[in-house]
Amino acid sequence: MVRVRKVLTRPLVVAVLVVAVGGVGFGLYWFQPWKLWQDTTVDEALPGVVTSVPPAAAPPEGSPGRPSPAAGPRTLASGELISHEHQTSGTAKLVRLADGSHVLRLENLATTSGPDLRVWLTDAPVKQGLAGWHVFDDGRYVSLGALKGNKGSQNYALPRDVDPAGYSSVSIWCDRFDVSFGAAELARA
Repeated sequence: MVRVRKVLTRPLVVAVLVVAVGGVGFGLYWFQPWKLWQDTTVDEALPGVVTSVPPAAAPPEGSPGRPSPAAGPRTLASGELISHEHQTSGTAKLVRLADGSHVLRLENLATTSGPDLRVWLTDAPVKQGLAGWHVFDDGRYVSLGALKGNKGSQNYALPRDVDPAGYSSVSIWCDRFDVSFGAAELARA
């Protein structure tokens, strides 16, 4: 026991132990492996969609209190999410709202949670497999913010100065490791 104590109190051994503990702590902070088992579900309604009103209380068609069908949200482009670094599925839709603003809507999203995940609107082509993991930061992209949840349906507002016609894909992007978790090519409607 005395011999073990002498070995553990040597300056070199103490320094190695401090570096090892610090390295493990930094590794846990940087990779955040516990997020692989955490799910956050977010289910948002599409902005501007009128919830159903009971028929008896609904104003007659064409009256000032009832919005016309053309005044609602309109899907401009959509595509199915494919997997890259992590298993990812769902649908991405670029939607113009009645007020002229745009949102990117992720519907039925299912992906792995991870550190520093972002939703990007990009001009990069979507490629299958390993070839598609790193292409989205090569061209133009707009970060629409942090991923709200790794499951569910959610909306991301486009800044007013962004012309959605200049972007052709969406990526769930891990900013910490510069890799796509999943992406969708946006086909115009």
